[in-house]
Amino acid sequence: MKQEEYRSAATHAEPGKAPNMKVKLLSTVGDVQTYILIFYKGDEVVSGLTEFALTYDVKSAHFEGIGSAFSVELGWFDFERLEYQVIPVGIAEVTSLMGNITWYEGRPVAHAHATASERGGSVKGGHLLAMIVGPTVEVIVTVEPTALNKKLNSEFNATMIDPDL
Repeated sequence: MKQEEYRSAATHAEPGKAPNMKVKLLSTVGDVQTYILIFYKGDEVVSGLTEFALTYDVKSAHFEGIGSAFSVELGWFDFERLEYQVIPVGIAEVTSLMGNITWYEGRPVAHAHATASERGGSVKGGHLLAMIVGPTVEVIVTVEPTALNKKLNSEFNATMIDPDL
């Protein structure tokens, strides 16, 4: 029997693991900009979103996407352990990817949730820990002008947006 794997809710992705990612500005309306991020084979999505935030000086954003992946690691938050139980998914269609980009301790945080359909159509969902792209994942990112920051909520050992920061 395989032992369950858990991961901290306080860890954040490092940039640099999406070397094939391409970015294109789609529109600017006032201070709001909308981009498309296109990830290619082997790119890691959470890392790419983090790198995008650093490169484009994103202070807050929200995003949605679809695509396909060679592997996905989702998380289910265990309130007793205060960690994510890892839910591994193999080759899958990414049926939904959504989240936001905020900042914590001077670093961008891409907080995403996803659903992924395995062969046969069964779907798994949860907090996105990692996603290695198959042919492509396409993400529309809307960048807002107002900065949003997070602080650590010690009760849950997780970062949460605090609009007063």
